[in-house]
Amino acid sequence: MTAADLIDAVRDDQQTELSRLGSSKTLYADTRGEMEPDVVLAAAAAREGAAHDTFDVWSDDDHDDAAALFADAATETAERRDSIDADPVDRTPAMHDVLDDFDGTVERLGGFVGWTLVDKKVKEQYTGFFTGQADPQTASTFRSAGSDVVDLREEAAELLDAVCESDDDWAAAEAAAIDVISTAYDEYFETLEDLGVNPKPVC
Repeated sequence: MTAADLIDAVRDDQQTELSRLGSSKTLYADTRGEMEPDVVLAAAAAREGAAHDTFDVWSDDDHDDAAALFADAATETAERRDSIDADPVDRTPAMHDVLDDFDGTVERLGGFVGWTLVDKKVKEQYTGFFTGQADPQTASTFRSAGSDVVDLREEAAELLDAVCESDDDWAAAEAAAIDVISTAYDEYFETLEDLGVNPKPVC
């Protein structure tokens, strides 16, 4: 297996989940139904803060190159959190509970890939939301942030190719990515149900 194969396999396995996480209902869930710009920004700041906290801990990973990647991710997420003109809501996305339990390089890299797949979907929704709010500057900021997340995923993929030495390693990395995405989806689904919204698309 290669990292490209792994990402394809994860996307295939979690196709429905990622598709729904890439819908406007994600913002509805994040804001608990308050789809106002300041509430969306507060939710975005919370996501960046949670990511920073996770990756800052990982920056002491035993693998030097992975540690450097996680340190870069911690720096980028902190900068994005601090640049958002809103106080973060006091809420940590459930996927970070899963991420925080990973302590091996292979699992962390796999989980990191899963995080990037979710986070890119969410940032696309932020971009679309602020475009709809006639706020092109904020929309552009989130569009650029989404590109940065893709760059981080590509770096993680290169490292997976370097550190995965066996089928068991690849299986562990893939399972970690899927666990992160499925946890994010479960939280999305349950939150929408609690809000009285059908999480599934209505055709």
